[in-house]
Amino acid sequence: MNPLKLKNGLYDALKYIAQIFLPALGVFVAAVGPVWDWPNVDAWVKTILAADAFLGALLLISQVQYQKTQPPEDEK
Repeated sequence: MNPLKLKNGLYDALKYIAQIFLPALGVFVAAVGPVWDWPNVDAWVKTILAADAFLGALLLISQVQYQKTQPPEDEK
C-alpha cells in the first residue's frame, strides 16, 4: 500500500481540517490575537497557514495516487 493513499474516512477528515478548520483558525488568531495582546500573532498565523498548505499538498498527492488506481470512465 502506498503510504500516501489514505482510507476514505481519514482522507475526508484531513480534507475538512485543511479546507475549513485551519483557514478558519488562522483568521480567528489573526483577528482576535491583537485585540487580546497575544504574543507572536504573526508567527502563529504563518505557522497555521504553512501547516495548512503542507497538508493540502499531501492530500493532493494522495488524491492523485488514488486516481491512478481507478479505471478510466469509459471502462466503468
